Amino acid sequence: MSDTGADDIRWMRHALRIARKGGAAEGGAPIGCVIVRGGVVLGEGYNEVDRRRDPTAHSEIVAMRRAGQHLNTGEFRGATLYSTLQPCGMCSMASIWAKISRIVYGAGRGDVHEMYFEDRHMNTIDFIRDAYRDDLSLCGGVLAAECAALYVPRGADIPLDLQFNR
Repeated sequence: MSDTGADDIRWMRHALRIARKGGAAEGGAPIGCVIVRGGVVLGEGYNEVDRRRDPTAHSEIVAMRRAGQHLNTGEFRGATLYSTLQPCGMCSMASIWAKISRIVYGAGRGDVHEMYFEDRHMNTIDFIRDAYRDDLSLCGGVLAAECAALYVPRGADIPLDLQFNR
């Protein structure tokens, strides 16, 4: 994993603002993402799965769609994706295919309830580490406590019928 810098803190705070906006929006959820290149926002978004009734409308995918519209391309070489929550398998693979250069996330698997991740035995970070690309770096745990506070804590007693991704 790569080092955290002042820009990472700045952009993660931006992603946190987006996440809070998503948490307050009808049909939104408090997961925020911003894609940045050269200090310029290419796309941003929060989780809109319920709002759009679209299981692919995770914050990272929403941000990538907006970046693609903004740039008129599906490739984001040189860009950094900031997400308040460790990207899931779908979002990790989409980041690889979009040729994003760097992924920075806040709360990781160990910081939040297991229900946020689709498989307890598969860590999506492995997708990134094992990607056929060697020009993608990863940095996790940026403002982790602040990000984790948006989500259900690890080990919380949530009835199975109320858990998602199960």
